[in-house]
Amino acid sequence: MKTSSIILHPGIFWLILILYVAPANAQRNIAKANRAMVATVHPLATDAALKTLDEGGNAVDAALTAAITLGVVDGYNSGIGGGCFILIRTPDGQFLAIDGRETAPRAATAQMYYRDGKPDTELSQVGALASGTPGAVAAYHLAWRKTGRLDWQYHFGEAIRLARDGFVISDRYARLLADRKELFEKFPASRQLFIRDDQTLTSGEVLVQTDLANCLKGIATHGPSFFYHGEVADRIAGWMAENGGVMTKRDLKSYQARLRTPVVSTYREHNIVGFPPPSSGGTHVGQILNILEPFPMSQYYQQDPAVYTHVVAEAMKLAFADRAHWLGDSDFTRVPSGLLSKQYARQLSSRIDLKKASDVESHGVPPRRFPTKPERHTTHIAVADAEGYWVAMTATINTSFGSKVVIPGTGIIMNNEMDDFALAPGIANAFGLLGSEANKVEPLKRPLSSMSPTIVMRDDEPILTVGAAGGPKIITSVLLGISRTVDLGLSPAEAVGMPRFHHQWAPDRLYMERTNDPRLLESMAQRGHQVYQTSSAGISQMIYRNPQTGQFIGVSDPRTDGKAAGR
Repeated sequence: MKTSSIILHPGIFWLILILYVAPANAQRNIAKANRAMVATVHPLATDAALKTLDEGGNAVDAALTAAITLGVVDGYNSGIGGGCFILIRTPDGQFLAIDGRETAPRAATAQMYYRDGKPDTELSQVGALASGTPGAVAAYHLAWRKTGRLDWQYHFGEAIRLARDGFVISDRYARLLADRKELFEKFPASRQLFIRDDQTLTSGEVLVQTDLANCLKGIATHGPSFFYHGEVADRIAGWMAENGGVMTKRDLKSYQARLRTPVVSTYREHNIVGFPPPSSGGTHVGQILNILEPFPMSQYYQQDPAVYTHVVAEAMKLAFADRAHWLGDSDFTRVPSGLLSKQYARQLSSRIDLKKASDVESHGVPPRRFPTKPERHTTHIAVADAEGYWVAMTATINTSFGSKVVIPGTGIIMNNEMDDFALAPGIANAFGLLGSEANKVEPLKRPLSSMSPTIVMRDDEPILTVGAAGGPKIITSVLLGISRTVDLGLSPAEAVGMPRFHHQWAPDRLYMERTNDPRLLESMAQRGHQVYQTSSAGISQMIYRNPQTGQFIGVSDPRTDGKAAGR
């Protein structure tokens, strides 16, 4: 007996699979609306943002509310002890790129991270030396001053309530706590917050953060000065001094969020607006797209998804080799503008063999190497409204629970962003990334980041905002979201939900999510890729607006328990 078969478009197949394996989240991870849309990794943050919109706030107000709320309910990813990049498109067509990246303390040196004459990454990842001066509060305030509509205090209301009254922690939150119990025990305030009767909090328990509630109330009432000049600064600087850190009150008082000029590249009649250094995302998302542009990517995908995957992986590899050598804080390092040259991209494209993986030994040499003047674990927030405000915000404290330090009396979890510097040649950070002299530790320097908040334009109108979490996988998640939308014509749900893959040059591995078709994994291995299966290659949020109907479609990544919702 013959059985009939139905051949599905690969994107449709994987969307069906995702809906099948995650039916509960599927109810809330995709939404449609006409007035505004929000997508975050936590339903409580999305709901707080929606309430902000209902109170007359714009997309920026909603994004700020979501970010501050996430610092309470998703504090292992982001919060006021860390930093962020905020990309805003205003109704008049202007773009604001707000850099709230952490800075190295004035007394910071690479030698701080040496033990017995050798680099020790534990020092840059855990404890007092791991933290850069936080920038999130300053960035939030700058975004509010430039484009916010509601009172500053309003954005803190829900976060304060959730910190004061508590919220039920999820299975994921509980697992992350349990995995880091030994590290929390090193720091009294961390132990007091997360450990009960010698066990970390378990799923279903309520986490109350009274100190954090009081801290947020102080910032809401007195503004950023409460954090950078007042009681909070005193507590952070005092703890650092007592525990071998080098961050001082002077470092906190002098911190400033910066306005940057966005990175703009083009891809198949679209303008790709990304974040400039110290983000590497805007540059290398654009560079990878430039490398792909000469190839008929849609044709490859339709004929054989393995060819599409191979070409994209090779482009990723070439771009990450350049990232490791050339990228750093543009206030300290002259970043080559030629990295986004179409001509240079075609040179790199010519190195891609459709049948086998290439051996990329080192970085390329882009033209205009030195321009005369330069014009994140992690979370991403996407918000857009019909008025014309679009927001892509990526925020982080770096790895889960950052430095594992909770500053006593504040409830603030401090970042471990100093690990994003290149501590020494050949020494990889927590994400396996290598760096160079361009990203060395220097006082007041901002470490290189992979955070890639991006807005895509077509015919001078925004049609897509996208970003992701996941260390270096942020860049490739955003890249795949754009390529799958523009090249393959997939829906936002398909573009975000389909299995991902990632290559960052070093280590020479092609990371592929386990949900990828086994035949695809085999094909990649046959082409010479060192295939490494992983549970997740990034967590993404996306909002698309249909140019014909004006309808918003929001997607929160089905790999986590997020929520997209609109009005």
